[in-house]
Amino acid sequence: MTRRYLTLLVVAGALLFGSCAGRRSQVDRTAGDTSSATLSGGSSGVSATISDSSNLNPRHATGFEVTPGEGYRLLTLHDPQEESGGVSSFALVPRGTSPELPAGVERVEVPVRSVICMTSLQLSNLIALDRTDAVVGITSTRHLHNADMLARIAEGRARRIGIEGNFDPEVIMEIDPDLIIISPYKRGGYDNLRQVGIPLLPHFGYQETTPLGQAEWIRCVGELLGQRAVADSVFAGIERRYEGLRALAGSVEGPRPTVLSGELRGGNWYAVGGESYLARLFRDAGADYFLRNDTRAGGVTLDFESVYAEASGVRYWRILNSFEGTFSYDALRREDARYADFRAWRERGIIYCNMREVPFYESTPVEPDVVLADFIKVFHPELVPDHEPVYYKLLK
Repeated sequence: MTRRYLTLLVVAGALLFGSCAGRRSQVDRTAGDTSSATLSGGSSGVSATISDSSNLNPRHATGFEVTPGEGYRLLTLHDPQEESGGVSSFALVPRGTSPELPAGVERVEVPVRSVICMTSLQLSNLIALDRTDAVVGITSTRHLHNADMLARIAEGRARRIGIEGNFDPEVIMEIDPDLIIISPYKRGGYDNLRQVGIPLLPHFGYQETTPLGQAEWIRCVGELLGQRAVADSVFAGIERRYEGLRALAGSVEGPRPTVLSGELRGGNWYAVGGESYLARLFRDAGADYFLRNDTRAGGVTLDFESVYAEASGVRYWRILNSFEGTFSYDALRREDARYADFRAWRERGIIYCNMREVPFYESTPVEPDVVLADFIKVFHPELVPDHEPVYYKLLK
């Protein structure tokens, strides 16, 4: 019985524990890696590699970086929206070695062979790298579309570990993963997990305020899996396509359409600020967000009256939900009759995505280029005449 398993038993009682013309093909995860050592990694026996000792300097993400140390690589993580916030440091140590580490730095053996993902954004990174074989636990299958992951769950090769704050201790003991990737600001329940000897690594990708910044976290996950070159290649393709589309939309002359986002929930209108990921997507697609002068990057709660005063006359309205059945303009009006007073409703300008029908959360974090093309297709359809919308389309 391993020491980690014994520790798990001790704390179990305290635990009581998601090309722009179409979807990209799967990645060849063994091609082109130029790292210095090769080890066996992953439950499928696929060869994984220890990345080289050079720096990993993100071009768009601001929440992580990798620097070389003596016999390890130092991964530092922090919240991109909190400059004065704390920093988490991890020493990525080649499996089977024991270098001397700085005080306060947690050890993670690489390549990581098995991982629990707490959110769909984290899972999206492994899906994009074609490494679902390394995922042994997730919190929920709600809105999960990926066939490989659904098969792994059905066959017991990956397990549902319960929701944050109410994890299943027995399942975690059975899984015994190399790493748990956590979401720092959710409900948590991590305190007792810290005692079991499994590194808990925070993933701040959702706090990045640009689409490419969020997508670049695939490079952080690639570093953990020992697949830096593959992740770099995947991200370079995302970046190239996104920047090409952004330049295309930026060439449009004349007035830019304005777009509203969000809906009423419990009497409040939930939107995001003018410096958010979504606002940046609209801007890069050649449109203006209705809160473009707002300086916040996170969520914004408004009342109906203030939204109506600001956006009743805008041309487009983006809605993301998981409506059961066929969503329509009449269905929207039935939710609140006042919606019909918006120009975007009257002139059929609803830009819609139903998460029941498309793999939104598990795919869009690493497909910002596809989402951008979807929006350009709405705002400036002449620029992308051959693009078939994947996630967002005008509601008929």
